[in-house]
Formats: sequence, structure tokens, C-alpha cells
Amino acid sequence: MTLLDKDGVRLAVDGAVATVTLANPAKRNAQSPALWRALTEAGRALPGDVRIVVLRAEGKSFSAGLDRQAFTPEGIDGELSFLDLAHASDETVDETIAVFQEAFSWWRRPDVISIAAVQGHAIGAGFQLALAADIRVCADDVQFAMRETSLGLVPDLAGTHPLVAAVGYSRALEICATGRFVHASEAERTGLANLVVPAEDLDGAVADLSAALLGAPRDAVIETKSLLQGAASGRSYEEQLAAERAAQTRRFRDLAGAGE
Repeated sequence: MTLLDKDGVRLAVDGAVATVTLANPAKRNAQSPALWRALTEAGRALPGDVRIVVLRAEGKSFSAGLDRQAFTPEGIDGELSFLDLAHASDETVDETIAVFQEAFSWWRRPDVISIAAVQGHAIGAGFQLALAADIRVCADDVQFAMRETSLGLVPDLAGTHPLVAAVGYSRALEICATGRFVHASEAERTGLANLVVPAEDLDGAVADLSAALLGAPRDAVIETKSLLQGAASGRSYEEQLAAERAAQTRRFRDLAGAGE
């Protein structure tokens, strides 16, 4: 069932699995504020019984990054030019970027597990969108690159935190500061990719992983994801032990029906 199809984004739901597709292969799924608004809308439109969200893209490339027209004086039709934004107040710039970031931040909400199926180029905003997902399954032709710093900018679409979490500070800094390509073998070796498969097997591998993730009870998965996110966000060892105890207490009571 298709719930959304606009501005290069399509949302379809099949039972507990939702699929968000970047659907503008002619432009290598270049991104724009309109696409980001559609991604945010897709997240808000998810039915409550969805447990897995797959992020995929049509064509040979996952996403070539931001539509370069955004940096021209005329900008993208109907959108504020980034050159105009540069002359806005600090508050306006902050608020505008915060709205853009919503398209990238909802993928890690606790009630779903998100999987990015990434093939071909994932550049700049495309790289950050892949990083937005909990898990990345990549085709063996994947090429990641964070080009923002090379253009005099910074990665500002929620990508810095998951990149450091995946590959560590030193490698993340080197990847961002050089803007170089990270190919499939390095992505898998460093933890940027959870799994690398031949390009023709990408959809099948994601389907198999989705089925495996649906095997455990939903509430247990939600609690486990929350625990792991807390550990990754800097809880102390003792704080994490306390969080584990509290989560397990909830699980005991739920399974025994004692919480009713």
C-alpha cells in the first residue's frame, strides 16, 4: 500500500515493513528541501504497527547528494537559495537547518529499526542519509564520500554523530576532511556497513534481514534498542547497569502480566 509519493520520495507499507524509496534516478536521487520535507512526512505517516523501515533508492546511485542548484543565485524553484540563507539572521539559519535535520533524525526513533540499502554513490547528503539508518546493507559497488568540508561547509544533516559511532573519531575526521571515497571493502571492515553483498542481491539481503529482525517480540526489541542507544550516547557503566535492571524489570512484569 502506497501512503506517499511526492518530491522524489515514495512510502509503501506491507504489514510490519515500510519502504521509503528515493525515486528520482534520472538525477541520481539528488536531494532538495522538498525531498527532505517529504522524508519527514514519510516518518510521520508510518502506521503504528510498522516495525522495520527500509530506505532504498531507484537507479544506479543511492544519492549523489544535494542538488547543486541550491548553491546558485537563483536556487531551486520555490525554495530559498542557500546564498540568500547565508545573509539571514543566525536564528533563521538555525531554525532552517533544524527543519532540514528532521528528515534525517527520525530514522533512529525507538519503536522501529531502520535499514538503509545502499548502492552506487552515496555522496554528502546521500552519505548522511545512509548514516541516519540504524543498519546499512551495501552493494559491492557502493562509494561513500563526505564532500561538505571540501566545499567549505560542514556535514550538518545529523551525519557526524553516527559516523563517529561507526568508524571512530580519527577515521571520521580523515574521511570528512579529505572528502575521499570509502569503498565497500573498507566500509565493511570499519563497521560503516553491516553487510556487503553483490548489487543484484541487495534487495534479497535486506528482505532476509528484515524477516530476521521481526523474529523477536516487538517490546523486547524496543527495550534493547533503547539500551544500546543509551550506551552509545555516553551513559556511564553504572548508569547502563541501572538502565538494564529497569528494562528487565519491565520485561519480567510484561511477560508475567504483572503490569496490568
